[in-house]
Amino acid sequence: MITIQDLQFRYPRGNFQLDVPAFRVAAGERVAIVGVSGSGKTTLLDLLAGIRVPGSGSVTVADKEISRLPDAARRNFRINRIGLIFQAFELLEYLTVRENLLLPYHISPALPRDADTHIRLDRLARETGISERLDRHPEELSQGERQRAAICRALITSPDLILADEPTGNLDPENKQRVLDLLLEQVRNRGATLVMVTHDHNLLEPFDRVLDMREFHGGATA
Repeated sequence: MITIQDLQFRYPRGNFQLDVPAFRVAAGERVAIVGVSGSGKTTLLDLLAGIRVPGSGSVTVADKEISRLPDAARRNFRINRIGLIFQAFELLEYLTVRENLLLPYHISPALPRDADTHIRLDRLARETGISERLDRHPEELSQGERQRAAICRALITSPDLILADEPTGNLDPENKQRVLDLLLEQVRNRGATLVMVTHDHNLLEPFDRVLDMREFHGGATA
């Protein structure tokens, strides 16, 4: 599913440097990424998503070398094949929950929106317990409900790969475990690959593998 080879990345300013000689993730694998603040965890996810491109080396996702694609092609690939879950949820407050879940279809005309899309939306909302919240706005939701909505939005397109950046970081301990269990269940049901950044070592047990960013010599600024 993921292959990184001889990757080097630096920001234009500062001393940050990320060196990834080789990194592979198999299809269906669940990988957790840990590391201190500033070690490059979010930067690595951005590279996997094609949000950033390396200075050298290659990033291949689902047999597509996204690091060589132009910006528009990377964006279309990301919307069609990758589900992103952000720590801050990134829900648009002026849209209802339903509209937020359907946002990828408005962003990219490459995504076909049909009857199956709405069936999938209703099923995800039911499975995650937010069916009664679909016509509300994010400000009316609890933190846990907002995170569940963010998970649904990441899964609505049935992506091959889920990239999650501290998806439990803003939640209390009880909701942390609930959201993680929900995310793992949804990924397992859909046969997707999961790469998740976390600082909480209590959440690592269910993962197939844990990657420590110290292996990649991250610098001082993420």
